[in-house]
Amino acid sequence: MNKADVLKEIIEQRRSIFPKDYTETGISEDIIDGILSSGTYAPNHKRTKPWRFKVFKNEEKAALASEMQAIYKASQPEHLFLEKKYNDIGFKINKADTVVSIVVNFSGMVPEWEEIAAVSMAVQNMYLTCTANGIGCYWSSPKIVDQLKNALVIEENQKCLGLFYMGNLE
Repeated sequence: MNKADVLKEIIEQRRSIFPKDYTETGISEDIIDGILSSGTYAPNHKRTKPWRFKVFKNEEKAALASEMQAIYKASQPEHLFLEKKYNDIGFKINKADTVVSIVVNFSGMVPEWEEIAAVSMAVQNMYLTCTANGIGCYWSSPKIVDQLKNALVIEENQKCLGLFYMGNLE
């Protein structure tokens, strides 16, 4: 198969695969590094490299789950609070082997939409690299990521665009 055919096949196979379908098998550090590295090859105007990724595994991932559950619980009026949604937040994070925060850094050198687009292309590269490695993944952008304080250190010129969940498949 030539490179164009391989690329076409990977693009056609790319899907969002959710944590409920991930196995308990961990993803090797080399593969995680390769996935994140592929994101850094995304085009970006004026070479601002606006993506900021933070990897959550093990205890940090569990702390992220707890913080997000606490934010959800605190931000919902009692009559709108859903126990299922609260539990799903923890389940998805804990079932994933690795969770990566997706943050855009606005440089002020180019329009903000261009930097968001560059980060989106970086995430697409990560999706394609996951697909090529048989890793399930998906990008989630729950509203509560705007309130994450402990897990993420967001500077004034940055915004969290969501979380990227990854896990091995059978």
